[in-house]
Amino acid sequence: MRTAIIAGATGLVGKELVYYLSGSPEYSRIHLLVRHLTGNTNEKIIEHLIDFDQLQDFSLEERIDDVYCALGTTMKKAGNKDAFRKVDLEYVVTLARRAKELGAHRFLVVSAMGAEPKSMFYYNRIKGKMEKAVSKLGIETTVIVRPSLLLGERNEKRFAEEVSAVFMRILRPFIPKKYRAVAAEKVAGSMYHMALTATPGLHILESKEIEDIE
Repeated sequence: MRTAIIAGATGLVGKELVYYLSGSPEYSRIHLLVRHLTGNTNEKIIEHLIDFDQLQDFSLEERIDDVYCALGTTMKKAGNKDAFRKVDLEYVVTLARRAKELGAHRFLVVSAMGAEPKSMFYYNRIKGKMEKAVSKLGIETTVIVRPSLLLGERNEKRFAEEVSAVFMRILRPFIPKKYRAVAAEKVAGSMYHMALTATPGLHILESKEIEDIE
């Protein structure tokens, strides 16, 4: 049976990952890296209070198979570009590097549609730089998922995203599949599926491919 780490376990995709893995017979232990304890009482789950600025010092005494990363913020929540970069680039790359040092076979991370290191859009540029850095670390299997707009119940309200989600649902039949909003549950499900089935190497799933995974 496998042991996993989930970072970003209280976010939209992270909560779904916790649901999938805690109910999976494939996993015997799930370590959650959190800023605040969630109170999850599942016997498989161990929570670790983490200062993500000191993530490079995090260690475990047991073998780790899979590391799932759902870390991410918004420019509004972060407050400025430097703070956004720290969460969506630096924390993620540090976690991936630590995953390799801990002997993890698989690293699975949530990115975004349009991620590109040279993008004119800062958000996509940071996501692209993250992808490039993570893919260069040489982890046995790296899975990057690039969802479009995420659908689901967030802890905090994001007015612009809520409005966009409404229009995306209404216009869904007319939107090309690769641009359609995708449920956080589907994103988490695709990551879980890839953890169990992906061959060694780099795998990038665009939004359409996320939707197609059952």
